[in-house]
Amino acid sequence: MATPGWILGSRLPLLCLLFLQLAWTATYKEGDPVMLYVNKVGPYHNPQETYHYYTLPVCRPKEVRHKALSLGEVLDGDRMAESLYNIRFRENTERQTLCQLTLSEKDVDQLREAIEELYYFEFVLDDIPIWGFVGYMEESGFLPHSHKVGLWTHLDFNIEYNGNSVIFANVSVKDVKPVPLEEGGHDGVDGNSGGLSVTHTYSVHWFESHLPPSRRAERLRDYSFFPKTLEIHWLSIINSLVLVVLLLGFVIIILMRVLKNDFARYNVEEDGSCDDLDQGDNGWKIIHTDVFRFPSNKSLLCAVLGVGAQFLTLATGIIIMALLGMFNVHRHGAINSAAIVLYALTSCVSGYCSCSFYTQIHGHRWVWNIILTSTLFSAPLFLTWSVVNSVHWWSGSTQALPASTVLLLLGAWVLVGFPLTVIGGIVGKNRAGSFQAPCRTRNIPRQIPEQRWYKHTAVHMAIGGFLPFSAISVELYYIFATVWGREQYTLYGILLCVFAILLSVGACISVALTYFLLSGEDYRWWWRSILSTGSTGLFIFVYSLFYYWNRSSMSGLVQSMEFFGYSLLTAFVFSLMLGTVSFWASLAFIRYIYRSLKMD
Repeated sequence: MATPGWILGSRLPLLCLLFLQLAWTATYKEGDPVMLYVNKVGPYHNPQETYHYYTLPVCRPKEVRHKALSLGEVLDGDRMAESLYNIRFRENTERQTLCQLTLSEKDVDQLREAIEELYYFEFVLDDIPIWGFVGYMEESGFLPHSHKVGLWTHLDFNIEYNGNSVIFANVSVKDVKPVPLEEGGHDGVDGNSGGLSVTHTYSVHWFESHLPPSRRAERLRDYSFFPKTLEIHWLSIINSLVLVVLLLGFVIIILMRVLKNDFARYNVEEDGSCDDLDQGDNGWKIIHTDVFRFPSNKSLLCAVLGVGAQFLTLATGIIIMALLGMFNVHRHGAINSAAIVLYALTSCVSGYCSCSFYTQIHGHRWVWNIILTSTLFSAPLFLTWSVVNSVHWWSGSTQALPASTVLLLLGAWVLVGFPLTVIGGIVGKNRAGSFQAPCRTRNIPRQIPEQRWYKHTAVHMAIGGFLPFSAISVELYYIFATVWGREQYTLYGILLCVFAILLSVGACISVALTYFLLSGEDYRWWWRSILSTGSTGLFIFVYSLFYYWNRSSMSGLVQSMEFFGYSLLTAFVFSLMLGTVSFWASLAFIRYIYRSLKMD
């Protein structure tokens, strides 16, 4: 048996993927065949649950031939195969017979179940996706209740062309009567018993278009089978901007005034260094000999900072690339493949940041630090993917990656991601300078006084996580609706602004919470600064639960496993990113206030 083409296509080298989408279109002469590929079917409300079109009892060729696919198409769940439709360029066809089928009771039940779950199909003609529903369902009346299910056996293809290029294509069932699928019925439309006899037909109509081939993507965006692009939501932007202004005002005005009073009170010594300050005072000055005491679990802390810096770089790169129009908004596979490439290439960032800071704080097991950095996210990702992919494989979904693609992705990490992490770690270790602590640390740590309840870690995490989450809560709905729904998000400029707002809010609230912590003579700010705003990931995961039950129509084991698995990973990524931002903001703030103490 010949190897399917989509497996061969998925073996393309990962680094050969192009970020830019070329405006290339095929050219035809009148009468040339235009291949229509059948692709996938799935429940309309479960975007990540898709199956091959030929899993349904439909017309199919004797030998199924698959099309070679790119990595992005494989990741998007595409499994294109040649169809029986005979479409020729600029040649109209009326009521052409595709095939005749006799459906068994099992086939009818399968089609009824698919139609009742709102299964849609996707065809592809000249790289243009064509969507339509498998059948028709009608619910009417209460007493008596009427439940009708019908199968579309005729499709009208409407294709637009300009010169010798295809511009747009869609399918319609207007003025077409569906074949009723009676529950438990076996008599065909022609009276035959023992099965339901159906005849599938199609028509092709060509229409001239004045849109140039280079702009045919605009025509696809105007198509309304899926919801159109989201409108600008100014309420979300204004809400976030107001929150940022208030937080910045709090940190810059109120906090700086408090610090000014602290400096005036503390800078009373005339001698030479921080170590000679009056130990009878209280507040953050008294812990100057402990505030730069290195924390426990140095390697884990540095790994968190390194991976967080990597995802900051990755997220910024993805948003900027989307802003420049490098992705096809109708296919998530393009973004997925670009994210994989960027994740592998930015691994050097995590290795450099982690090992550099690990060396600065006198860490000695740098090899273990590099290994921990490289697996901190990749290990949970592989575990989550293994579970989700197993569920897809068990259900027969096209979202289950083939073995060749799995080996390709694993090879990308082994041959690109991990080596770049090691190289970045070695460079960071060799280029690491001193820690630059303004004050000397004593050998014996100072006893920490008992803290009030509002200075405990859980309270700081609740405050530090809620405020950044509230800055993006409205925008988060639109992002979820795009990733897990049918909406198309194209407001990447606004997304970049909201991302900057999120990081600003996280940094500001971290500085404020760190000051309150130090004022209570508690110098354990290292992990606290990461956990305080890193807890935003917990709020995002809680929101994902709310979205699943109250804002979406998703259901079933396949969709639920993918949603909750990757939502948990998303929350982890946000925790790493915001924890990194808040740590560096806190470190810069602490260095500033202790360096500002009078040292005449």
